[in-house]
Order: sequence, then structure tokens, then C-alpha cells
Amino acid sequence: MENAKADVVCLQELKAQEDKLSDEMKAFSNYQGFFHYAKRPGYSGVGIYCTHEPDDVIYGLDIEDIDAEGRYIEARFGDLSVISVYVPSGSSSDERLQIKFSFMERFIAPLYELIQSGRKVVICGDWNVAHKEIDLKNWRSNQKNSGFLPEERDWFDGIIHKLGYVDVFRSLNPEPDQFTWWSNRGQAWDKNVGWRIDYQLASPNIAGCAKREEIYKSERFSDHAPLIIDYDYRIRS
Repeated sequence: MENAKADVVCLQELKAQEDKLSDEMKAFSNYQGFFHYAKRPGYSGVGIYCTHEPDDVIYGLDIEDIDAEGRYIEARFGDLSVISVYVPSGSSSDERLQIKFSFMERFIAPLYELIQSGRKVVICGDWNVAHKEIDLKNWRSNQKNSGFLPEERDWFDGIIHKLGYVDVFRSLNPEPDQFTWWSNRGQAWDKNVGWRIDYQLASPNIAGCAKREEIYKSERFSDHAPLIIDYDYRIRS
């Protein structure tokens, strides 16, 4: 993080409560951390580190069951909102898939309100959806699996084509084999058999400021790789 010199770093799936974070985890170098924890220990959670003091931090969507899982945090800097979101995975059971569908349905209204507000919005997250065939290696065999179901892809389509958000990475990089997640099974990382499920979706009034993209793979931290976007935009001090 210090080498990257990012203004804002968004985290998903913290799997920690506040009492498990050391002082150094909460703030280090010139970064200050803000976190929305899940009530269940060792589960979910999102966070934002930033080098500029936010004007406001919004914890959760004011939806009880979603907020209990710590899936949304928003930092506001003037008219800029940077959001870290963690969309549920539906792969473990049919019950969790229905919970994912419920989240998706109820998340549309906040997304609409954000983009209609006129604010500059950047939503960084683990969306747990591969949007198009180009966004996962084995798309043919995954059409009936959560993460690439027609309902999930249609929902993502609507966020882009109906609400008007921009898939910032794809606006800069149209190439295949650009993945952000690899299973820990079957040498998926070594063979680059992955999925692109981590996105920065932005309102058009800031998406056009994006100049460079990178999926950082020089080191492996987890089954996800960091998605880095550089914007030609200065957060006020």
C-alpha cells in the first residue's frame, strides 16, 4: 500500500471484529482505516483506508439483515463518494443464493439514488458476478453456477445499461484472460483459470478520469488480486 501511494484502498471480507484489529491495522503510515464489521465473528466485513480525512463515513445501507453482515461502507470527500461493497456469494447453498438474490434486488435503489444525486461515485467491490463470457475462463461449464447465472448477469447488465454506471476496468482494458479471483483448487492460479468478479463501477462524471488499470499479481495475498485504477482526479486536502 505504501509503495502504491493510493489515496483510497477498499477492502472486502475482513473476517475480523474491531477488537481483533491492532492499532497498526486501524491506522498506519499516513492511512486512516474505517471499517464496517459483520456481527458474526470471522465473517464478511468491509473497510476503507484513506490518506485524506473524509467529510463523512456511512456505515451500512440502513437495511438490518444486510448491515448485520457488514457489506457496505462509503467515504465522502466533497462531492466524491468512494464505496467498498461485498456482494454475497451464492455458491455454498441454495439458501445463500436466495440471500444473494435478495441483496441484489434491494441494492438497486441505493445504486440509483447515488447516481441520480450528481455526486462522483466510485464503487469498489467484490461483486461475486462475472459479467460476460470474457470475464471467466470456463464460462460454458459455469452457466448454471452462482456467479455466472443469467439472473446475476442480467442484474449486472442493468447496473451498467439502465442505471448508467461504467465498468472502469473494461473501459480501459478489453483484453481476455483478465481475472481477479482464482480457486485454491486445481492449480487455478498457476494456470490462470480465473474469474473477474472484482470491479470498480463509477458514475460517468468520474469514470472518464480513469487513466490506468492494473490487476496486481506480483504477489499473492489471497484468492483475490488487488484491482488498481488510477484516476486523474485530486481529492481535496
